[in-house]
Amino acid sequence: MADATHDVKHDYHLVDPSPWPLIGAGAAFVMAVGLVMTMKGLGPESFKLGPYVLGAGLLGVLYVMMSWWSDVAYEAGPGHHHTRVVQLHHRYGMMMFIASEVMFFVAWFWAYFDAALYPADPLQYLRAEKLGAWPPKGIETFDPWHLPLLNTLILLTSGTTVTWAHHALLEGDRQGVKQALWLTVVLGVLFTVCQIFEYSHAAFGFSGHIYGATFFMATGFHGFHVVIGTIFLAVCLLRVYWGQFTPTQHLGFEFAAWYWHFVDVVWLFLFAAIYVWGSGGSVAAH
Repeated sequence: MADATHDVKHDYHLVDPSPWPLIGAGAAFVMAVGLVMTMKGLGPESFKLGPYVLGAGLLGVLYVMMSWWSDVAYEAGPGHHHTRVVQLHHRYGMMMFIASEVMFFVAWFWAYFDAALYPADPLQYLRAEKLGAWPPKGIETFDPWHLPLLNTLILLTSGTTVTWAHHALLEGDRQGVKQALWLTVVLGVLFTVCQIFEYSHAAFGFSGHIYGATFFMATGFHGFHVVIGTIFLAVCLLRVYWGQFTPTQHLGFEFAAWYWHFVDVVWLFLFAAIYVWGSGGSVAAH
């Protein structure tokens, strides 16, 4: 009788028992408790325990992420478990994940346009009293044709370089992959630096009015995605140096490229809706 462990009759990957879901759930719980303790100031008066609990939980979550993804990267290696069927299902999963991220941004755009298109809504009497127009009086918006335009060009260029890296990988040009990915990571970092500089020169804050809240939530949430995408691509760059990607087996890089293009497209909507249309001809902040 053939050994059951080697007599595989299907293309699916049945994962081995793993401790990471349980450990990850525990670490996430510790992190959540620490976050509540930090925000509420819970714990002894003489010793603020919340930040330490939060830090321990965060370190646990990061450790689980690194370990779990390392296992997945090993499973994806040549001769391992990621068959064509498994790769197809991973693609479906990534599509669903990006779709869920789209819905986050739908919420921020919804909040922004609800306030922008109906600043004097009679059903929202406080809004009519405080806003009256859009952008609200006294708000100095950014000139969309200065730093926001520069950031747009940076992201569009990074979308070009990540596509270059993908085509180079398909053609087996490892040197081209490295060069293109290095450029993409540098452009991602440059975008983040420019956004931090922009925030530091904003003439309005997050609190006190709906404009600041919607502006910083939408653009800041996108900035967070840029940071995540940059880390994603940097890890892919390391894996290229380690020789873990081949022209036929590179789902990790493919998903990073999908994610980066998603970030690019969202920024185009943000730039058009919030920076250009939402400026309302106001004086740019300097």
